[in-house]
Amino acid sequence: MRSKFIVVCLLPLLWLCVDIAFDNLGSNPVQALHIRLGDWSLRFLCLTLAITPIQTITKWRGMADYRQLFGLYAFFYASLHLLGYLLADHALMWRIIGIDIIESPYIWFGVLAYGIIFLLALTSPKWAKKRMGKTWKKLHRLIYIAAVAAIIHYFWQLKGNLAEPLFYSIIVFLLLGFRVLVWVKNRQLTKMMIPTGQRVLALAEKQGVIQEAPRKQR
Repeated sequence: MRSKFIVVCLLPLLWLCVDIAFDNLGSNPVQALHIRLGDWSLRFLCLTLAITPIQTITKWRGMADYRQLFGLYAFFYASLHLLGYLLADHALMWRIIGIDIIESPYIWFGVLAYGIIFLLALTSPKWAKKRMGKTWKKLHRLIYIAAVAAIIHYFWQLKGNLAEPLFYSIIVFLLLGFRVLVWVKNRQLTKMMIPTGQRVLALAEKQGVIQEAPRKQR
């Protein structure tokens, strides 16, 4: 099943290669290349973020095996997106690339998003998870920042029709909002699980109300 998903995730790249071969990228092929590769990176990033809500709602744990796969494909298409910028757009002319980065704030957010995804891809193997321990989970929570940075990068680089970045913004907002609601609910449940008597004692001790009981006189 996993091998089928690997093949399916490569279909967008095959589709893009066919369009390049038959010159179907429109009047501005370089921009079309950027947008399509960036879109697929963002789509796989959204799929990665969608795994937890799907598991929470459906109670189906089978999708957890594909979280890493979707995340790696987000990194794969983001890397192609970056290579397209460096090679197709600027032909590795680093002086022009440096000037472009300085003068284009939207690129800063793209670099931030890619840097985070790059770190997450490097630490995705099981051995890295075991070696990093609790730090691994903290690091991989940076995917939320990467998603927001990618959305800002998308918004700022486009001129005119903003329907697609707005659509992805709504998707990311809903996925992150779901996590906030679950976090709030879990905190409330944790408080409710503490017995009432213990809550009162804990509050009293915190306020210094409880004093040491006097010893009984014999």
